[in-house]
Amino acid sequence: MSIPQSAGGPIASRDDLVRHLSEGSKPKDQWRIGTEHEKFVYDPKILKPVAYDGRPGIRVLLEGMRRFGWEDVKEGDNIIGLTQAGASLSLEPGGQFELSGAPLKTVHQTCAEVNTHLEQVREVAGEIGAGVIGLGFAPNWAMDETHQMPKGRYKIMRAYMPKVGGYGHEMMFRTCTVQVNLDFADEADMVKKFRVGLALQPVATALFANSPFREGKPSGFLSYRSQVWTDVDNARAGMLPWVFEPGMSFERYVDYALDVPMYFVYRDGKYIDVAGKSFRDFMARKIPEVKDIEPTMADWADHLTTIFPEVRLKKFLEMRGADGGSWRRICGLPALWTGIYYDQTALDAAWDLVKDWTDEERQAMRSAVPVLGFRTPHRKTDVGALAKRMLDISSAGLMRRAAEDSAGMTEDGFLNPLRELVDRGYTRAEELLRRYRGEWKGDLTPLFREYNFL
Repeated sequence: MSIPQSAGGPIASRDDLVRHLSEGSKPKDQWRIGTEHEKFVYDPKILKPVAYDGRPGIRVLLEGMRRFGWEDVKEGDNIIGLTQAGASLSLEPGGQFELSGAPLKTVHQTCAEVNTHLEQVREVAGEIGAGVIGLGFAPNWAMDETHQMPKGRYKIMRAYMPKVGGYGHEMMFRTCTVQVNLDFADEADMVKKFRVGLALQPVATALFANSPFREGKPSGFLSYRSQVWTDVDNARAGMLPWVFEPGMSFERYVDYALDVPMYFVYRDGKYIDVAGKSFRDFMARKIPEVKDIEPTMADWADHLTTIFPEVRLKKFLEMRGADGGSWRRICGLPALWTGIYYDQTALDAAWDLVKDWTDEERQAMRSAVPVLGFRTPHRKTDVGALAKRMLDISSAGLMRRAAEDSAGMTEDGFLNPLRELVDRGYTRAEELLRRYRGEWKGDLTPLFREYNFL
């Protein structure tokens, strides 16, 4: 989740909010790729998450990363993140460690950034005695074994979540994801990409399904992380069927966001609890706790980071459907969506694939994918076949982009780990379950040894 945003001064009217989103529009030569990924930090001696303080711990991990030129982001006396050259490191509520990458031109560059980050984390984590692993859901620790990070916004969220859904704490403290942020040319391009992204997000969920365990046992889901999101807070999450209605626009998203309940207002280094109140009422000075505080564009930017649909609009579009995973597959997500979004022929092909799907069909796929993965039915086919089609469309788009590295390789190669999954016909989660029931003999200890990033 985000560190406090900086986005400008007082809000004069609703038009300012619309303008904020529309200012994300860019000509194609300025489109960039921003990759985000989270991972669990744990103590290899006990296979449980580390606390903020102590050794191994999150504070010493952040402090150790300073040697690579990262600069502190603090809340009070606590270091809660780091920034460097358009990228940031931040903490999820349970200590999950996130890289929010800089906006880069090619998948080669964003993958190089990921690999550099791995080397840095490997060095520091090795020194402090921590392990790091990529999964969509914490495999073997209970909620009471999870530590809360010292960030004011998380205290507010923790108190509010149980009022609006059954899985809020699960999402906060025990999930990890990988995301990619991509640009749009104008409003029409944004709308088309938003619709394609929402329709195909369940297919991406299947491709990256990697969270079959909960508290040391199979959960009954291939992506338990995805299942968690079905009951976190439906006022701020989901498949947004209205995006497919006529009249979808920046204004329509602003009107939606104005009525999504807020969590907080951030002033003078402190979070003021306004959970459950709307931004619309904040602007109208109808919230007693903050009636004397002038709403600013920074408040609006903060609020947009607390909305959690399967695709999220800010000044770019965020693809939010994938589980955290192994290092080799992280680069597959930006490659998958870049090939579709950044080539017009590919985008048109993806739209042709999904444009006649109904709200009910999209939701049925979203509901079933956490359990069935590639076997999720859709009309006369299944998600496995749709995943192959999605990869073919993306691959053709990447080849037409022809963005080569110094060795003359295109971005298409980053799709290979995903092709392997589709070709074999079962997800990474099913691979883990087979090993759990077979050679691991119901013991998850080998998971930490064999899939540790370090």
